[in-house]
Amino acid sequence: MLIDFLKGLAIGIGAIAPGISGGALAVMLGVYESITDALANLFEGFWKKVKDFFFLGLGGVVGVLAFSNVINYLFRHYELEVKYLFIGLMLGTFPNLRKQANKEGFQKSYLIPFVIVLALAVFLAVLEKIGTEGAAAGMPGFLSLVFYGIVIGFGTIIPGISSSVILMYLGAYGLMMEGISRLKPAVLIPAGIGFVLSVLLFAKLINWLFRKAYGYTFYAVLGLTAGSLISVFPGFGFTISHIIGYILLIAGTIISYLLSNLENKGQIKFRIF
Repeated sequence: MLIDFLKGLAIGIGAIAPGISGGALAVMLGVYESITDALANLFEGFWKKVKDFFFLGLGGVVGVLAFSNVINYLFRHYELEVKYLFIGLMLGTFPNLRKQANKEGFQKSYLIPFVIVLALAVFLAVLEKIGTEGAAAGMPGFLSLVFYGIVIGFGTIIPGISSSVILMYLGAYGLMMEGISRLKPAVLIPAGIGFVLSVLLFAKLINWLFRKAYGYTFYAVLGLTAGSLISVFPGFGFTISHIIGYILLIAGTIISYLLSNLENKGQIKFRIF
């Protein structure tokens, strides 16, 4: 279905966009818990999962492969405007996320993991501002590429963690984007192995936490998600680019808020899972 494909597309783009977290976008689009549950129990009703998740997965693959060059271009030439749009799309979903977090009730103690994880996310965002992208020297070995795939999977499944930022610190972001955009088997195969291993491992961990401590886990995820906004935020200003960015932020917030409310109330009847 189209809505599944578009959500997968956004998550795929978020997985490779600098400063954006695919996991955070999955949370905001209301599919994170379902994805982690399906991946953690992959072989239970396997073919039904394939059918239900096909368009979401297809969108994710297209988002990564088709938009790797587009994302690089937009962030190179319109970074500020794109980041404001992403922030708006994120902000509009927060009221609905709060309802999801409290679906089993609210306890003040839930704020403890929220604050701790938010503080950690802020700390990582500060490190990101300090860091710069390194240059990879030559083609790394097979195990290094597997590790880079693990990093991408980690950033995709854990909300608020940008795998692109980690790859930048490792000096591998440019190499990975080139390998993905040009469909180089020498890069895609080992990185794909690492990605799959990482996603399955962390999905099982997150799913276990949701089952054992739903409220605490969701509020920790919310902390990471909120912290990711700080990593993306490009700062204030009064240039033409900033003004366009403010307009995109407001538009993105309104659109995502209305869509999340309409879908939540059943006025838009999309079958996601």
